Amino acid sequence: MKRKIVALMLIGCMTASMTAFAEESTEGATEAGTEAAVDFSDVETVTEGKLTVATSPDFAPYEFYAIDEDGTPSLAGFDIALAQYIADYMGLELEVVTVDFDGVLTELQTKSVDLGMAGLSPDPAREAIMDFSDIYYEGGQSLVTLKDNADKYNSFDAVNNSDVSVGAQTGSIQLDLANENTPDADIVSLPKVTDIISELLAGKLEAAFIETDVAKSYQKNYPDLELVLDVPYDVKGSAIGVSKDNAGLMEAVNAAIAAAKKDGSLEDYIAEANALAAGEKYEGLLDDNGEVAEASTEAVTE
Repeated sequence: MKRKIVALMLIGCMTASMTAFAEESTEGATEAGTEAAVDFSDVETVTEGKLTVATSPDFAPYEFYAIDEDGTPSLAGFDIALAQYIADYMGLELEVVTVDFDGVLTELQTKSVDLGMAGLSPDPAREAIMDFSDIYYEGGQSLVTLKDNADKYNSFDAVNNSDVSVGAQTGSIQLDLANENTPDADIVSLPKVTDIISELLAGKLEAAFIETDVAKSYQKNYPDLELVLDVPYDVKGSAIGVSKDNAGLMEAVNAAIAAAKKDGSLEDYIAEANALAAGEKYEGLLDDNGEVAEASTEAVTE
């Protein structure tokens, strides 16, 4: 299922600050941190006047649904805030397409969207289907298990066994890391990180490969989780997937990233996303009415 969210409402003061910034950016990006004005009039996008971004909202604090006091979910996370910043920077309307993580890769491969923002690592194996922006966030990878099993499953050797089930998200770098570091384990590929967490907590998985900050976000809500091992990975950071062979769009995206870093916006987005992720949230796709599916209410956490 694929849902489009147009004219996205962001959480808190992000909207006001980015709207003010948009007025400046359409005249030239000099005050946002770039050395000279950037002309975006010739940048091609999938839909004229819009920046279309695919994301997988099961990856807090990158992207998820924050639930307000009335029980209404709103798309949140620092990827979402940065997407709005980039759209405003370019003078475009933001359109967000929500899909499972492997759907983000498909949307980019078919050039159905302009950008993919889902905590993407710039893996060379993906360069055939997308280009990568500059790194905008540096993170890491972790092996995760339950606290009760932390002494037992605290190394690759301990889980590299056919009797041990190890989880990772379908189509992700974490799945590659699982195959690389624990090839003899019973590797289970699941479409959502929420599925992996549920299986860990239920004892159906002994361990899982999860992005470090995402794992820490879940750990706040599920103290039984334990990050037992830093997983070596050459690329320690996230980049934006850009529709291939669109040099103008790439230039604009990199300029916006630089601006968001320089003016402090990105740092604010990360802090706010982490705070929201510690509260009530939903991680995963919503139904066609934009509501949490009744069968998935266990994914709502406090």
